[in-house]
Amino acid sequence: MNLDKNWTACDNHPASPFYGHCYTELDNFGDGDLELMSTSTDGGLTWSTPIPTAGHDKGLGGQPVALSNGTVVVPFFSLNGKIEAFTSTDGGASWTKGVEISSVRSHAIAGGLRASLALPSAEVDAAGRVYVAWQDCRFRRHCVANDIVFSSSTDGVNWSAAARVPIDPVTSTVDHFLPGLAVDPATSGSSAHLALTYYFYPNAACGGACRLEVGYISSPDAGAHWSAATQLAGPMALSEIAATSQGPMVGDYISTSFSGGKATTVFAVGHQQPTATSFDEAMYAPTTPLGVASAAEATQPATTTGVLVPVTGVGSGTTRQELRREWQTRRGGKRLTWSGANHAVITGGVRTDGEGRRPLTTASKPVRLRAVRRSPAGATVGVGGGGRHRSR
Repeated sequence: MNLDKNWTACDNHPASPFYGHCYTELDNFGDGDLELMSTSTDGGLTWSTPIPTAGHDKGLGGQPVALSNGTVVVPFFSLNGKIEAFTSTDGGASWTKGVEISSVRSHAIAGGLRASLALPSAEVDAAGRVYVAWQDCRFRRHCVANDIVFSSSTDGVNWSAAARVPIDPVTSTVDHFLPGLAVDPATSGSSAHLALTYYFYPNAACGGACRLEVGYISSPDAGAHWSAATQLAGPMALSEIAATSQGPMVGDYISTSFSGGKATTVFAVGHQQPTATSFDEAMYAPTTPLGVASAAEATQPATTTGVLVPVTGVGSGTTRQELRREWQTRRGGKRLTWSGANHAVITGGVRTDGEGRRPLTTASKPVRLRAVRRSPAGATVGVGGGGRHRSR
């Protein structure tokens, strides 16, 4: 048994028949990434023996969300190259076979950055509508770059067509990946507030000169319209990010959350290395919470039309190659650890890059959450993701 990529959520709805239950998703790499679920009924003090779904689904990166009626929906990345979801209506005693949300077409991330798996990010609104976001290149001619797309469902079975978040024009060179989606739990229906954090390259074809940045965008109307994008951090060179055996890595996923109507997020930031044997990298958050755009500010519509790359079948070759690379590394049994050094707060800035992207506005400067320990010379390090290098 080799358990990996766990994610936990609790049922916080007082009217739910399973109020107080907590659910953890994980996959067993030792059994071909078999999806497993474990349940706690005592606030996490004890947990049930993990059980598979009715379909013995295989995948990774699942994120459970609890609806107000007690149903639990778990979107995950299936090994067949699709975003799927399975559900439970009996408090975690059993789980259905996964159903398809959408096939995935993913553009390979340049620079060797470990970010090519389209792992989903999921949240739920006050009325029980589940939203799922992932990176996808279906709207780009020849799949030259990824957008962030999303789908939603009220029952975890029937899902809307994938819609493109309009961060940039489809003709831009910008590549978007590693989304962290939040939905304000105090909002619902057509007035649901969505907040999305993501990493991006200004130029998808950056080769060995990639500059990584962090962006933020929001919607006040359930994803129908979106604000202009805001730059939260960067640019940073890939040489400033700790390397793993699968390339530089800022984590397999990030998350965004609401509190009091404002959104916040946490992301990795790298700076110029202080020495040849250390990294100036840590986790940051915005110094002030992030607001959601007003209806007047959210002028860019999401769209489900204009798909240019077929999304039928079992996913892209990029997806299969990334899964194969992940599998080969995990089979080697190597264990990687965080490494780094103390550093100062980054400086934001407005930048228009002349690459077809709308200008980014500037948010407040991020604040460092914590430093990470210094690495010895020649050490291989990792951030986030698998059982070898955990950092959610």
